[in-house]
Amino acid sequence: MRFAISVPQIVTDGSFDPSRFRAYLARAEELGFDSAWTGEQVIGSLPFLGPIETLSYAAACTQRIRLGCAALVSPLHNPVHLAKNISTLDRLSQGRVDVGLTTGGRFRMFSAFGVDPASFVARFTEGLRLMKELWTQDHVDFDGQFWQLRGAAMEPKPVQTPHPPIWFGATHPDALRRAVRLGDGFVGSGISTTAQFAEEVRVIRSALEDHRPGPTGFPIAKRVYIAVDDNAERARGRIAEALDRFYGYFGLTGLAPAAVAGTPDDCVAGLREVAEAGAETILLNPLFDDLEQMERLAAQVIPELSAR
Repeated sequence: MRFAISVPQIVTDGSFDPSRFRAYLARAEELGFDSAWTGEQVIGSLPFLGPIETLSYAAACTQRIRLGCAALVSPLHNPVHLAKNISTLDRLSQGRVDVGLTTGGRFRMFSAFGVDPASFVARFTEGLRLMKELWTQDHVDFDGQFWQLRGAAMEPKPVQTPHPPIWFGATHPDALRRAVRLGDGFVGSGISTTAQFAEEVRVIRSALEDHRPGPTGFPIAKRVYIAVDDNAERARGRIAEALDRFYGYFGLTGLAPAAVAGTPDDCVAGLREVAEAGAETILLNPLFDDLEQMERLAAQVIPELSAR
C-alpha cells in the first residue's frame, strides 16, 4: 500500500503564501508520502491554482516525492502545448512526473475552449496518441482528424522513457476499458463512493485479463477526500460543506458519502475499505487545514493501515 497527498491549490484569502507552500511539501517528503498530486479546475468559483504551474513550483521545493495531476481534462488542451508542458515539467523535476488524464465528462463548458461537445472522446484519444509520438519520435508526421503535423520535432524529450506514466481517470465502463488499452494506470475519482470504485476496479481487472494477461504492472489508485477530527460529527459536517463549495458550481451536491471522515479510527476503517476495494495507492485529499490534516493522517491513520 502506498500513500499520496494532495497539493494545496485553493488560495483561500486571495494570496499565495510561498513559505507555507514550501513548508507543506517539505513536510510531505519528511513524512514519507510516495507522491503529491494536484487537480484541475480551470473554470469555477473557487480560487484554484493551475495544476501544471503548481507542480512546477512544487518541483523546485522538493527532491524525492513524485508529482502528478489527477487529472488533466486533456480534450480542453492543445496536445502539442500539453506535451511540451509535461515534458518540461518532467525535466524540471528530474523525472518525477505522473500524468493523469480524463475526458472530463459532458458537464464541462466545452464552448469556452472552442471544443465541440460531440467530439471530446475522439479529441481525447487522438490527443493522447499525438503526445506520445511527440515524446518518443525525433520527427512526427501526423494526419489526424483534429491535428496535422509534418516533420514536427519537439525537444527536449521527457526524462522518463518512453514517457511519463499516464494514469486515466474514468467512471464509465467504456472509459475504464480505454484506460487499460491506452494507459499505464487508473486513479478513481474522489467523488466515487467506495462501492462505485470497487465496481470500477472489477471492470479494470476484467479488461486487464482480456488485453494484458499475466503480470501487468498496471497500478490502481483512488483519490479520497478525507477529514480527521476527534469529533466525528464535526469532521463529517466540515467535509460535506467543503465538497459542496468545491463541486456546487457544477451542480454537483450531496457528495459527502464518497468521503472518509470522522475520528482516526473511523478514517482507518474507511480507508481500509478503499484498500480492500482494490486501491494500491490512496491519494489523501483534505479540503481544509491541509498541514494539520496531513500531520494527523501521518501520525494517527497511516500507521494503523501500514501495520496490517
